[in-house]
Amino acid sequence: MLNPQALADRHIAAWSEPDAARRSSAIAALWAPDAMGPRGYAALATLSSAKPGMSAGHECVRYRAAPTARLRGDVVTFRWEMALADSETVLAGGLEFLIVDDDGRILADHPFAFA
Repeated sequence: MLNPQALADRHIAAWSEPDAARRSSAIAALWAPDAMGPRGYAALATLSSAKPGMSAGHECVRYRAAPTARLRGDVVTFRWEMALADSETVLAGGLEFLIVDDDGRILADHPFAFA
C-alpha cells in the first residue's frame, strides 16, 4: 500500500534537489511515464530546470511537507511550507493534490499556493 507521507516527502525532496541531474532522476522516479499526456517528461524537465531555493525573491529557502499527508482512493493530498533556510520563518505554504496510478506514481499534480 502507498505511504502518502513518504510520497509527499519524496516529492518535496525531488523539487528541492539542487543538482539538476539528480533532480531530474528523482522526478522521473516519482512520475508515471505517461503522466502529463503528450508533453511527458519533457514538460517536467522544463518545470524542474528552475534553480531550487529561489522563490519569492529570496535565496536560500527550503520546502517541507507537513506530516499530515493523506491517501484517498487514487488521490494524495499534503500541505507544504516554504521557509527561510536559516530560520523557522514561513514565507508561504500550499496544498498539493496528486493523482497517482496503481503503482503509486504521479499521473497529475495540482499545486495550490497560499501567501
